[in-house]
Amino acid sequence: MQIIPAIDLKDNKCVRLSEGKDESSVVFNNDPEKQAIIFEKMGCKKLHIVDLDAAFGRIDINLSSIKKIRNSIKIPIQLGGGIRSIKNAERYFDLGINNLILGSMSIYNPDEVRLLSETYKQKIYISLDVKEDNIMIKGWKEESKLKVNDLINMYNEEAIKGYVITDIKNDGMLKGLDIKFVKEIISKIEKDNKQEKKIIIAGGLTSYEDLKNLMQLKLKNIEGIISGKSFYVGNIDLKEAQKIIDLNA
Repeated sequence: MQIIPAIDLKDNKCVRLSEGKDESSVVFNNDPEKQAIIFEKMGCKKLHIVDLDAAFGRIDINLSSIKKIRNSIKIPIQLGGGIRSIKNAERYFDLGINNLILGSMSIYNPDEVRLLSETYKQKIYISLDVKEDNIMIKGWKEESKLKVNDLINMYNEEAIKGYVITDIKNDGMLKGLDIKFVKEIISKIEKDNKQEKKIIIAGGLTSYEDLKNLMQLKLKNIEGIISGKSFYVGNIDLKEAQKIIDLNA
């Protein structure tokens, strides 16, 4: 398992939201490219980017920043936010983005997502943005008609790489990981996970104790946990976090 730092882009700046609310954004760095370079120099093996403007329907505002980040670092990048067509997805792959995270598109255009997952094998994650067992869409502003099990059943046999699970109620709140939530969601995936889909956890990481509690679950197929606000406010040092993960593996 690895710690994956996050850069959430809004108006070409690094920001953090609380519970995904657009109006709650706080700027933590005016230069996303420099922030990405910092993460790479810290030894991080992967970078998580969310295009918040695209998620809220404001397309291409952050495209220049995404290009600069991709050209400035060598580590793999996973990107989510507002990717709702094959054309859009292919553009990001053409830029050199390694993995895409699909949310609303996975619900409204499942055939296109299946086609993408076959064309770009092991490069697509399905986003499980969860609030009270409901899958949220369109920048978490709308509730879909699907429950967690519904979306898992749609894609567990497909050629996706895995799932990014976000606990919306805890995202950006610095309240700590909801270990019960994590265990319940992952158990639903593992119930019929013959292809051993990878799992990335987001939302709530606040302290080293959260990491230790997560590692104690001894859950299979967890690829990583995303660190966002906890890093920016100084609660977690990414190198120290990775040490804890490695010691408790």
